[in-house]
Amino acid sequence: MAAQPYVVALAGNPNVGKSTIFNALTGAHQHIGNWPGKTVEKKEGWTRVDGQDIVIVDLPGTYSLAAYSVEEIIARDFILHDHPGMVVAVVDAANLERNLYLVSQILELGTPVIVALNMSDTARSRGLRIDTGRLSAELGGAAVIETVGSRGIGLDALKSAIGKTLDSRDNQPLFGYGEMLEAEINTLQEQIETITALTERYPSRWLAIKLLENDPDMTSRLEAMGHQPLLDAAAAAIERVTNTLDDDPETLITDQRYQFISRVVGVSVTRPNSSVETASDRADRIMTHRIWGVPIFLALMWMVFQFTANVSAPFVDWIDGVIAGPITHWVTSIFGAVGLSGTWLESLLVDGVIAGVGGVLVFVPVLLFLYFAIAILEDSGYMARAAFVMDRVMRMIGLHGKSFLPLLIGFGCTVPAVYATRTLENEHDRKITGFLATFMSCGARLPVYVVFSAAFFGAQSGNVIFGLYLLGIGVALVTGFAMKRTIYRGQPPQPFVMELPPYRVPRAKTVFIQMWERTRGFIRKAGTIILACSVAIWLLLAVPASFDLSRFNDVEPQESLFGSVSSLIAPVFAPAGFGEWQASGALITGFVAKEVIIGTMSQIYQVADVEEAADEPRPTLLDDARQIVESFGEATLLTGQEIVNIVPRTVNVIPGVNMAEADFLGAGAEEEDTSALASALTTTFTPLAAAAFLVFILLYVPCMTATAAMRHEFGNRWTLYQIGYTAIIAWVAAVIVYQGGTLLGILAR
Repeated sequence: MAAQPYVVALAGNPNVGKSTIFNALTGAHQHIGNWPGKTVEKKEGWTRVDGQDIVIVDLPGTYSLAAYSVEEIIARDFILHDHPGMVVAVVDAANLERNLYLVSQILELGTPVIVALNMSDTARSRGLRIDTGRLSAELGGAAVIETVGSRGIGLDALKSAIGKTLDSRDNQPLFGYGEMLEAEINTLQEQIETITALTERYPSRWLAIKLLENDPDMTSRLEAMGHQPLLDAAAAAIERVTNTLDDDPETLITDQRYQFISRVVGVSVTRPNSSVETASDRADRIMTHRIWGVPIFLALMWMVFQFTANVSAPFVDWIDGVIAGPITHWVTSIFGAVGLSGTWLESLLVDGVIAGVGGVLVFVPVLLFLYFAIAILEDSGYMARAAFVMDRVMRMIGLHGKSFLPLLIGFGCTVPAVYATRTLENEHDRKITGFLATFMSCGARLPVYVVFSAAFFGAQSGNVIFGLYLLGIGVALVTGFAMKRTIYRGQPPQPFVMELPPYRVPRAKTVFIQMWERTRGFIRKAGTIILACSVAIWLLLAVPASFDLSRFNDVEPQESLFGSVSSLIAPVFAPAGFGEWQASGALITGFVAKEVIIGTMSQIYQVADVEEAADEPRPTLLDDARQIVESFGEATLLTGQEIVNIVPRTVNVIPGVNMAEADFLGAGAEEEDTSALASALTTTFTPLAAAAFLVFILLYVPCMTATAAMRHEFGNRWTLYQIGYTAIIAWVAAVIVYQGGTLLGILAR
């Protein structure tokens, strides 16, 4: 029988490279974040050491094993209750004092520990010299391995140490807490050891220390288990210590831990006579400058959206052409060959599945380019700086930089942004941040922005999209400011402390893994939720409002069940300039998932264009193949052109500057050709109505999944407030844009 695999837990502070080491050990494709709380749940992977299967569990990044955040409780409970064979404590070699606090708490649990001194190259560049042998001795013989996870240095030594350390438990305490505290700990420990139910779950000395610290999580657990006499004894001990030493035990215990850490570092680390300024320090004088930091952040975001909207456009057009052209031709030819041409089954596949799902998949290049740019910023270490820079802005609305992290996650998806608010200790801050996260424009809205911007604003698409993101941030700031001065008046923001990782050159493997992992979720959604919605919308478009089934799949879109219901709602949006049934119908389905808006419109306008396309001559299979290859080459060339044009378009923002743009194919404006859907939209929307529609999409109710996450985290009442507020603010903002633009004559056709 094969031996059972050992379990090794990876623990460490945020931003110490723990996930990098996890990926290097297991080969797993795990996203690497640069801010606290990114890994909410533990991740698992496999490796082999000396022929033995090892399960590696990546625990959430946490600064301690106290019970003040979800991450701390997850990490602590896993070590306590899942009994890993050992813990690899990943620490930042350049910041040992802060990192060893967590290590000291893990050692108190009695689990075998290996200390991985990660980013040891950074420590050396700062003139630090660490005596690993002495450090190991001071930590009770725990193996200490120097690593550079991003370059794979020290991983073989780490694997070897894992093989030698498994199950070598040592429950001897490393240091004491002083005469009186130790006496109280011993008394509580003796009482705990008489209770079998507790000794089977917790190390007795560790539990005694937690009770003296008045740990809220352990106190509530023991109270639920009916151990009130033990809790009373702990309360009496806390009172005796406080009265005698004029301080509470928790503070005294923390102070003793830091004294131990100071002694360990003092004998193990040799420091330079003067501090060494690193390249990261010099860069941060500019990147995190109190004046220039915010403009630099905005400039980088502006370039990201230029890159996303314009550089991806040629491949968006290429995929749209392939789906609407060759793929549709091949499917209809197959149906014709088997005698099913013109049937409802052909319509379901072509007008439903291909038009709906295909209309969304067209925008895969947009997300690939967006996530590529974000991965570069994350892996370089800049995203952590963004939170630091935005701390000053967040304090204007009574929050702090840590609240900016969930908002930043919201640019990818609102659901993890809502759950990321768990990293905030203050409940009021959690609710406000979750409320504001819905105004951060998620990746699912981006396809809508791209298709409308391409149709109505051409080469200015990047500027339009950037403006929408800024508007979302602005509405969030105003909303937060109002909430902090009404609902939560008089509550000051919590202090914000965050370790900034050193700047690094992004690794191609890490960047592409992040890019693909995020985009894969979008593609998976296209194969499930969007597919189901596309079929449902096709069915509603095929059924007459009169329910005369003899006209099934032979009804004008506006006279269908979908068109009739949408027409009832359409007048509500007339003041905003898009009071047509097509727009209101797309907004309804957009509640399921924002990507479905494009799928819905693709189906609506696909149905309207069937007769026009029917008279066109059918290309041959060879013609289709040639078109695919030629158009791919052209898209690749135009993509290079758009990358080059980022520079002149950026410079041309300066008034009076008109730098020439590249034109590789000599096609001028022809490269701005939009998709068939974009062209169809110009028959329904004016440019001003399109702008108002985009503002509404930005601000209105988040998708069904995000709403469910809000309800799970904050309850029904708060979620209903959020739904009502976003619906009202979106409508008001769209009306202001349209009516104000009309009065001023802006974007008139």
